[in-house]
Amino acid sequence: MKLRELMMRNRSYRRFVEEFRIDRKVLLDLVELTRYAASGRNAQPLKYKLCHEPEVNEKVFEHLAWASYLTDWPGPKKGERPSAYIIVLLDREIAEHCFCDDGIAMQNILLGAVDKGLGGCILRAVHKPALRELFQIPERYDIMDVVALGKPAEVIQIEEVGEDNDTRYYRDEDGVHHVPKRSLSDLVID
Repeated sequence: MKLRELMMRNRSYRRFVEEFRIDRKVLLDLVELTRYAASGRNAQPLKYKLCHEPEVNEKVFEHLAWASYLTDWPGPKKGERPSAYIIVLLDREIAEHCFCDDGIAMQNILLGAVDKGLGGCILRAVHKPALRELFQIPERYDIMDVVALGKPAEVIQIEEVGEDNDTRYYRDEDGVHHVPKRSLSDLVID
């Protein structure tokens, strides 16, 4: 798949085919892609906790918040939840800050997921103390983000931002998820 196509297909999927299993090998392949990501000072301070067992996934799901613009939607219902999670951790024994390393690494994960016919969503609205306790994550690690992964079960449509300049995503009555994007001419300042 060409890079542009990968990027166009890489959306924030929030509904999945939950019974589709993702095994540890696939997650390791995706984390392998983070090794090639740029890293501030080349410190490479990120570590990853992999979750793919249904009973563990249920526990992780309880500590996530989904789609703040969809105020009447509490998140994916049973049967539409992710098949796996990657918890992104900052190892403070390597570096106190990760600058933008986590965003770059997660983009590599998500592009790799799309290339494998999967999709994902980066979640920063997570109950970090509960995840720390659940997995007994040592204090040296800061929980940065959670990447939810699975086989997408929703249609996402990119569209131009309207005259109202509203960039909020929304779902229509058919459940299609619409994502307004600014035009190229709005991004470039001459």
